[in-house]
Amino acid sequence: MEMTWMLTVDCADPRRMVAFWCEALGYVPEPPPGGHATWREYWADMGVPDEELPEGAGDIPESIVDPEGHGPRMWFQKVPEAKVTKNRIHFDLKVGGGRDVPLEIRTQRVTATVERLVAAGARVGRITDRPEMAHYAVMLEDPEGNEFDVV
Repeated sequence: MEMTWMLTVDCADPRRMVAFWCEALGYVPEPPPGGHATWREYWADMGVPDEELPEGAGDIPESIVDPEGHGPRMWFQKVPEAKVTKNRIHFDLKVGGGRDVPLEIRTQRVTATVERLVAAGARVGRITDRPEMAHYAVMLEDPEGNEFDVV
């Protein structure tokens, strides 16, 4: 049996999350299927009643995809409640190049990525700088407070 999967992220503002995670992962907003101009048009053709679509739903993409087709689809599902506790699962964005790369170069790569993502709306939560262990990582929070690491 073939199986595919996607990651669903509950959030308050899908538009903001789509923009941020496209920047973070190098993904692109998912185009509407089957040549439809918008997701709303697609959902209408699927028979979803207008009253089931909140104001603005489907006008902008709420999902992102890897343009190379390797990574999973991510869908940002609007929910009314805010995030209130630590994530039980998180991303590690591995930009340093691994232990075969000198720590100084890995640190520079991590720092450059952190600066780019902070400019896109992330917040620094914690820096782990352990030269005695040849380890450097930064825990960030996305625009809605979801934690992820850059290593």
